[in-house]
Amino acid sequence: MHKKSSRSLLEPRKKPVQARSAATVATIIEAAACILEQRGLADYTTSAIANLARVSPGSIYQYFPSRDAITRALIERETDLLLGDFGELNDFSSGRDGLGSLISAMVNRQLKRPTLTCLLNIERKRLFANDGDKRLKNELVRIVWSCLERSDLPSTARHSSAAADLIAIIGGIVDSAAQRGDANAPLLISRVRRAIFGYLQITYDGLE
Repeated sequence: MHKKSSRSLLEPRKKPVQARSAATVATIIEAAACILEQRGLADYTTSAIANLARVSPGSIYQYFPSRDAITRALIERETDLLLGDFGELNDFSSGRDGLGSLISAMVNRQLKRPTLTCLLNIERKRLFANDGDKRLKNELVRIVWSCLERSDLPSTARHSSAAADLIAIIGGIVDSAAQRGDANAPLLISRVRRAIFGYLQITYDGLE
């Protein structure tokens, strides 16, 4: 008998096609989110998810071959929500405005469920280590690059390393604040903005 590949254990067995099945899967994923928030990774088990979702373990295994597959589905759900927030950032008047809106979107999304987001960021690195969660990364790069191309930001910052630095700065400060339990969104947004625009002003000439 061949063992299942690690990849097959990370992917759903099947996708729901009926509304009732889709509701069951959504309930399972939300139960997983609640357990991570309330109990952490130590008590995050398929049995606990089934109990909270009020479904049988068999119902879970009908759709998900492992706990990690549920976690990946949860990460993808949260990514979809963040990308939905980003969808409103396409119409900005300047690079500063665009970066400011991006910062606000990331802070506000993180602080909606900070404990969950912190844990999923850890799990994201593990569960997407081989193939990467490219949707989020690609969209962040696209938005930041669009901002850097605007005339109010220094032309010398229009290269990939600057975009990567800005994304790392935003993510690092937001994640660190969430881990400390810092839930003051306006203050956090202000701190990230100072770091971002301070980086651009110190590193590149031409930003007033």
